[in-house]
Amino acid sequence: MKARLLLLVMSAWCVLAACGSDAAVSGEPQPAQEAAHAEKPPPRLLLDATPRALGGVLGAPALWQAYKARFVTDQGRVVDTGNGQISHSEGQGYGMLLAVAANDRETFDRIWGWTRANLMVRDDELVAWRWEPDKRPAVADVNNASDGDLLIAWALAEAADYWREPAYAVAGRRIAVEAARKVVLFKTKLGAILLPGVAGFHAEDRSDGPVVNLSYYIFPAFPRLALVAPEFDWIGLSETGLALLDRTRSFVGALPADWISLKDEKVTPAAGFAPAFSYNAVRVPLYMAWAGLGEREQYAPFMGLVKRTRGALAMVDVATGKDLGPFGEDAIGAVGALVACVYESAKAPGVMLVSHAQENYYPATLHMLALVAMRTRYASCLPS
Repeated sequence: MKARLLLLVMSAWCVLAACGSDAAVSGEPQPAQEAAHAEKPPPRLLLDATPRALGGVLGAPALWQAYKARFVTDQGRVVDTGNGQISHSEGQGYGMLLAVAANDRETFDRIWGWTRANLMVRDDELVAWRWEPDKRPAVADVNNASDGDLLIAWALAEAADYWREPAYAVAGRRIAVEAARKVVLFKTKLGAILLPGVAGFHAEDRSDGPVVNLSYYIFPAFPRLALVAPEFDWIGLSETGLALLDRTRSFVGALPADWISLKDEKVTPAAGFAPAFSYNAVRVPLYMAWAGLGEREQYAPFMGLVKRTRGALAMVDVATGKDLGPFGEDAIGAVGALVACVYESAKAPGVMLVSHAQENYYPATLHMLALVAMRTRYASCLPS
């Protein structure tokens, strides 16, 4: 019974274009269909990079209430249930973004208040990356994570605009300016490089440095940050992120690794990390689609993975091209549904609008973010 239930859940995430026919199931092409496909041009990508406001777009109060109940404490701490109940700047930023999208200012203020009180303990405007409930001090490592900083700055900018609160804009600008000064190398031969943190990723920190993580390039945030901190080239970050993604197609798996070395202007999997497309890099197509950016060839490897895994997605060894197994939590399939929407106008499965009580913080958050992206730019792909 349990195995059958798992099969039903996985099938629900299946993208119809990937598994809606016997040919797709068996992997055997049908000659007539093959000829027809050869003559038919691919559908136009559903992309429009016009900046879109985030406030109030979620439109799914039941999903937001369920998410809050599971992952946001009364104090405003966003809890990573799959990672020892810790909290981190990334999670606080995601929680703030979702609160703006849900038009929930009270929860936004609680999350922002907890973040200020517990993670803004550095001697600058950046945010410590991890808080551990069973440790004293709870913040043992004051290094930042640039994606967390950018998510929080972006959420503050969106909140300032939506709720007309200048104080949010001031706070968001301070974080954005500090991040631009300390974790972005704007003038390199490769373009504007976003380092994952202030410490540990520079060329002088590692023998294979600088090291980057493409999932830290939060493409939909950059147009908003260009308004609050216009003295910095945020759009250049988008251009560099997409250019680096192009160069990862030289990997055997044609997918980006989570951690990438840029030593000597070459793009290779970083030393000391698994050469894998995994829990980090799965966010790359999410952010591309959310921003309305990219070309067909940039989405093609992700769409190939969607088809190969029937919408569920999987981890891939980029050195060998071999699948390393599914992510293990079905809600990550929402990113696959978003990719299929952009790439071939596929309708998302009905579970896109359903809360999954069994899912941990990270897959549940990716599900919510993919839904926000779809509501923002791809309403035609939403299930009826």
